[in-house]
Amino acid sequence: MADPSPPARVAVTESAAALLRELTAQHGPLMFHQSGGCCDGSAPMCYPVGMFLTGPGDVRLGALDVGLDDPVEVFMSAAQFEYWKFTHLTIDVVSGRGAGFSVEAPTGMRFLTRSRMLEAMELTHLGLR
Repeated sequence: MADPSPPARVAVTESAAALLRELTAQHGPLMFHQSGGCCDGSAPMCYPVGMFLTGPGDVRLGALDVGLDDPVEVFMSAAQFEYWKFTHLTIDVVSGRGAGFSVEAPTGMRFLTRSRMLEAMELTHLGLR
């Protein structure tokens, strides 16, 4: 029996996936960059692919399967990742106005990140213990 695939660092709720499907129909393929603070707090910022450029200072946390051809990739700055590397993130959505830079802002909904500490098995699989 083959080793199971490593645990995911990021997930998405069905309600957030539904909004991502709607937004993809309007804007094309999307991606997230988990904000580290400042003017947009710590919200996951959603952009059309190519509108926010990632580079060597960013870590790819994973890709969300939201039921479309293209998964929604999720990134975070490498410096912030050092603080969050023991954490699993779930992208969710709630009513309310979010940051003006994220594509969901005009919808009256906003993405948010729910987090939990990685479990022992996840830590082992990710090489963190």
